[in-house]
Amino acid sequence: MVIDLYTHLAPRSFLDRMVALAPKLGNIVNRLLTVKPLSDLDARFRDMDSVPDYRQVISLPNPSLEEIGDAETGRELARIANDEMAELCAKYPDRFVGFAAAVYLADVESALAEADRAIHQLGAKGVLIYNHVAGHPLDEERFRPFFAAMAQWKKPIWLHPTRTANVSDYASEQKSRFEMWWCFGWPYDTSVAMTRLVFDGLFDRHPDLEIITHHCGGMIPFFDGRVGPGMDVLGARTSDEDYSQILPSLKRPHMEYFKLFYGDTAMFGATTGVRCGLDFFGPSKIVFATDAPLGPIAKTYKGIAEMDLSAEDRHAILYGNAARLLRL
Repeated sequence: MVIDLYTHLAPRSFLDRMVALAPKLGNIVNRLLTVKPLSDLDARFRDMDSVPDYRQVISLPNPSLEEIGDAETGRELARIANDEMAELCAKYPDRFVGFAAAVYLADVESALAEADRAIHQLGAKGVLIYNHVAGHPLDEERFRPFFAAMAQWKKPIWLHPTRTANVSDYASEQKSRFEMWWCFGWPYDTSVAMTRLVFDGLFDRHPDLEIITHHCGGMIPFFDGRVGPGMDVLGARTSDEDYSQILPSLKRPHMEYFKLFYGDTAMFGATTGVRCGLDFFGPSKIVFATDAPLGPIAKTYKGIAEMDLSAEDRHAILYGNAARLLRL
């Protein structure tokens, strides 16, 4: 069996309710509907049939619930989405091995309640969150109970990037152009989120916490020298804040923590980045993912199948690591 650990699905009834609650998002919904396999199961299953014995873990696509509306809206949409994804997993077990629950993390108390319900009543395999919460970093102290609960429940976290064109590339411009906010902004924001969590001591508090980073760990594997030796002198480039106690406060060299994350193969079929991620994380920390239907299933699978890997490592990437994370 092949398990695709990171795919997206938006049930039509969820999209309809999203428009009803947040009418200004109608254009976003219309764009999502142009990707038919996001909400059309027949189209989705045709794509899935391109790889034999293939199953998916499903989760909502962007935008994040925090970007859609207020807490009341986010709570309702999370509940609707989780109920529907659980129903789909129960109805099509030969297609979907599980789902990553949606939560509205800006309201931590309700996010914890919905995660608890989704995991322990609906059977969610874990929870999907974003690399920031409506512009707030994940290392804010108010989010610590969420990470503590996920560690206690022994359930993984899917860390998904989110950024819009409103984050400009240059101070002289109001918006990011040419979709650079997506192409380069998402991996950058993922890398920043990972680093802030490491520097906050997340893995010292919860050494067994499992976090799956989208697109193979963002920039971290490719800039391991800058992240590792380059940050050994953390604070030397900064005069208006004192960072001198950040690294000494950690129980291990900071670079070791980055290798506790998981990376996925959702690189739009490219293999160069996957090889780099494999060298960095190791074969036990790479999971097969395509970002379907926003990324190609067959091309991604073909790339992994043709890589120079041992049979053991290929099995771990295509199935074994995901089965361990999902407690199959």
